Amino acid sequence: MPCAVTEGNAMDNTDISVLELLVSDARHTDSELAVMLGISQEELRGRKEKLERDGVIIGYSAVVNTEKLENDSVSALIEVKAIPRRGCGFDEIAEQLYQFDEVKSCYLMSGAYDLMLIVEGKNISAVARFVSERLSRLDNVQGCATHFILKRYKCSGRVFVKESSDKILEVSP
Repeated sequence: MPCAVTEGNAMDNTDISVLELLVSDARHTDSELAVMLGISQEELRGRKEKLERDGVIIGYSAVVNTEKLENDSVSALIEVKAIPRRGCGFDEIAEQLYQFDEVKSCYLMSGAYDLMLIVEGKNISAVARFVSERLSRLDNVQGCATHFILKRYKCSGRVFVKESSDKILEVSP
């Protein structure tokens, strides 16, 4: 969960509680949040605005179950082995990668690969073209491994698959 200090900006327990509540469900109204926290709506709005200004809250988004949509888009995790430029580390290559529209997330990782991308495309061919025509042609990219997401069970703390009412019966020999 959130840290108590970010770049010299101390956060108190109420700020941390605001973040926890928003992460669990950003649809809460200011009125609901204020009641849950035992503070006024004005104080809550001020805290949220400060957290946004300080870059602690960088946006709000919905978690979407794409299987319920009528499209055939695909997502892939792409592990990237990169060669950092002297004096820049991995930040420069990460910035170059996250500028691509297909890249939805970009992380510096430990392990055999340096960066992890979450990429979305209209279909498998579109992701394959992204890898072969754009990603692999970058000077600092040494190699990559692509893993297509076949089914989502949980994302951003939300469970996608509910228990089926059709239980499979056990068969005894």
